[in-house]
Amino acid sequence: MNGRRVVVIGAGPAGLAAAAAATSAGAEVVLLDEGERVGGQFWRHHPELTDPRLQHQTGRFRELQEQLADARIVSSASVWRIEPGTPSRVHALVGPADAGQRHGETFDADAFVIATGAHDRVLPVPGGHLPGVTSAGAAQALAKRDGVRLGARTVVAGAGPFLLPVAQSIGLVGGEVAEVVEAASVGTILRGWGRRPWELTAAAGKAGELASYLGSLAGRRTPYRFGAAVTRIHGGTAVEAVTVQRIDGDWRPIHGTARTVECDSVALGHGFTPRLEAAIQAGCDIGSDRFVRVGSQQETSVPGVYAAGETTGIGGADAALAEGAIAGLAAAGLAPADLRYRAPLAARRRMRAFAARLETHRIGSGWTGWLDEHTIVCRCESVRKGTLDAFVGASSRGMRLATRAGLGACQGRTCGRSVEDILGERVGYDRRPVLSSVRIGELAAARTDPDA
Repeated sequence: MNGRRVVVIGAGPAGLAAAAAATSAGAEVVLLDEGERVGGQFWRHHPELTDPRLQHQTGRFRELQEQLADARIVSSASVWRIEPGTPSRVHALVGPADAGQRHGETFDADAFVIATGAHDRVLPVPGGHLPGVTSAGAAQALAKRDGVRLGARTVVAGAGPFLLPVAQSIGLVGGEVAEVVEAASVGTILRGWGRRPWELTAAAGKAGELASYLGSLAGRRTPYRFGAAVTRIHGGTAVEAVTVQRIDGDWRPIHGTARTVECDSVALGHGFTPRLEAAIQAGCDIGSDRFVRVGSQQETSVPGVYAAGETTGIGGADAALAEGAIAGLAAAGLAPADLRYRAPLAARRRMRAFAARLETHRIGSGWTGWLDEHTIVCRCESVRKGTLDAFVGASSRGMRLATRAGLGACQGRTCGRSVEDILGERVGYDRRPVLSSVRIGELAAARTDPDA
């Protein structure tokens, strides 16, 4: 041990890599994660229920687990307060989120790594509140973790390469994918992914994954539609069909192109939104692109605080693994010249070219054209678009108080950016520093605990 204490928040690829790297450098490491098992969204598999074909990079996962034999791993740990300083302090409630007897623990650290990842962004769609509509990530989680299909016949729609593994997952657990609907046109994809193709040769492993996904779709004769979107979901008490409509380059629906596809479930995914709460509470600078700003060693603007993975930019599991390793080594106190940085720095350079191509699938501002006044935008508080329209131009505080948009259980994490797109201005939902829900009794117990 080198005497350094490192706390890592989040046990997805970035967090696991950070914890493993810090441990290998001799630091005393505590790894905190709100899930029941480590692995995050990428390694969400269940050891007994998951089809082996849905488990990607399992060798790397097992290797990281072995490297963490000397680290303390705390699962079902909801971090609710962060205090940067000397030392830094991280406060967590440990136990299932819905349990009544969670206990508080405080972890002191010389440095900590924020690896809280990202969650799906799902744009509102008329009828999107019907049973049978989920995020693409939720549909994949059901397949990977539980071996359960979303429905008998599912439309997978949105934007980005993540739609492909979702569609494959649904097929492997016995579901039929009626269509995969991608918002970017063929021309947009060729221009975005085809420019300077030599930059992608270093990420050749992704080509193998892509071939696997496309082969799965071809084997099941699943249509793959480009330049289109699900603009309405139909049904009485559950999903019965969707309207698929062509859209222009700015995602405006094109009149006269609508068609109906029968289905009983819909998986929507329009990219990802970083989980910034921990970084905001720690006081880290957030860029205009709404990601945590980091330096060459994944250091943030706050001394002793590092960030890695999707909080610093959406780049996939391989980029997260590289960034996590760099952050873990730096948090453990290794000098920049140490040769142990060489491999993860090279991997990060390789994967940045891949991550940059994801901008090809960025959301266009014209998507609001498929909404009607009855579309539910904030599902927690059942706030409709027509209600939001009445407060265009109002102060953000006045709008929230009058409509309650973003004031429900998710605190704007799900709907916040969509509300901002509709209003045409930033409201600041992703500036909330609330990490997790805390019961009044739990907060009171923390105040009486001298170590909390």
